[in-house]
Amino acid sequence: MSQEIRNLEPKQLWNKFADLNAVPRPSKKEDKVIAFMKDFGNSLGLETFEDEIRNVIIRKPATPGMENRKTIVLQGHLDMVHQKNNDTVFDFDTQGIDMYVDGDWVRARGTTLGADNGLGVATIMAILESKDIKHPAIEALFTIDEETGMTGALNLKGGILTGEILLNLDTEEDDEIDIGCAGGVDVTATRNYNEEETPEDSVAYVITVKGLNGGHSGMDIHKGLGNANKIMNRLLFDGFENFGLQVAEISGGSLRNAIPRESVAKVIVAGMYDEAFVFDMQEIIGDIKAEYKTTEPNLAIEIVKSDEVPAKVMDLGVQEGLIRAIYTAHNGVYRMSPDMADLVETSNNIARVIVKDGEISIQNLTRSSVESSKFDLANALRSAFELFGCEVVFSGSYPGWTPNVNSPILDVLVNIYEKQNNEKPKVVACHAGLECGILGTNYPDMDMISFGPTIHGAHSPDERASISSAQKYWKFVMEILENIPVK
Repeated sequence: MSQEIRNLEPKQLWNKFADLNAVPRPSKKEDKVIAFMKDFGNSLGLETFEDEIRNVIIRKPATPGMENRKTIVLQGHLDMVHQKNNDTVFDFDTQGIDMYVDGDWVRARGTTLGADNGLGVATIMAILESKDIKHPAIEALFTIDEETGMTGALNLKGGILTGEILLNLDTEEDDEIDIGCAGGVDVTATRNYNEEETPEDSVAYVITVKGLNGGHSGMDIHKGLGNANKIMNRLLFDGFENFGLQVAEISGGSLRNAIPRESVAKVIVAGMYDEAFVFDMQEIIGDIKAEYKTTEPNLAIEIVKSDEVPAKVMDLGVQEGLIRAIYTAHNGVYRMSPDMADLVETSNNIARVIVKDGEISIQNLTRSSVESSKFDLANALRSAFELFGCEVVFSGSYPGWTPNVNSPILDVLVNIYEKQNNEKPKVVACHAGLECGILGTNYPDMDMISFGPTIHGAHSPDERASISSAQKYWKFVMEILENIPVK
């Protein structure tokens, strides 16, 4: 871990972030970071415990003179999205994140940085450890598995927390204050298929789509970025229609909440079409790269002949259904909000496509701030996949967070921000899945707000956190703590 990170200001924040990033913390594998956080709370002599689902709660009394203020919940999630570049050798289960400073940005070498939500968690840790920061009574809530199912928030029981105000430190633009967010549901389509012997005189190719930006499937879905699964399907469709291409394997995308950056397919065509197939593919590749030259300048599509001809390929009838279903399935923005300018209301991310050994799996994450619209799109996807024989399951559904423009804590934050920066903040709702809406189901009277420092490229190896923004954000947090309303 580079010492240059620990020397950044504010040192309290960056040192805690460095400590946290030394601990492996993939979603659903949070044992090490849970133990780390419990050891941290206990080392400070603070009340520290796990709830039934393994969220960690740490309580700290008010500092002298702040005892009459409302108790606040400071909340962040312990897990992080694990993504790396194909050429990066890294074991997320055992290694800490390798960080470095690049101008005004902190980055990681070839992997996600974990600033989402590590900077929020580090902020809370620094406040808990501090001896000179004024604050009211604090309940620090560190949830688990936010990135792959909101498990911690969904299973936090009512009555554990006593705070009246919740500050969620998990947004990614420092001039925004979030008062609402989208809910989501996983839409997973699966089916089996028969494999058939590869015809004689076949030639094999490996098609690779790579170099896409990727990114957060909520916050970045409106940017017109390329989806590796949709681009690959377009190539397979053309190859099948014109040359009888047959698929042996497909592996596209990775995490449900990350826009897929890469896809690889192993295919065959009849030897008689060898040169014509490659020529045709190069024309399509040129068209696709021209379409994405602005948003995806590093897009690379490779078609390489392979000496290893697969022994078996997909049944042609199932293959045709698969390709047409993926072509039909909606990806990207489905509807913009009619109530809040520039807010995506409903979207879908075709996140993962796996075809191998007689099994198909297509994983989607559908998001919406309107519950009925969420299931409208989910049912559209379900219909497309069921028409070609898939079993479709909805899982991991979680609610959105309905904006409250009359929130008392919103008024506090807006006034402080305007005083510090001589301009008003943007009061927004976001298309990501924040935990506030879920937590509000068991704590309906809690006044909630979300904010954070500027982080770009979350959920991708291009994730980076602004150093100057972290300084601005830290100053904002300090004054908020001093101005929590009286009971």
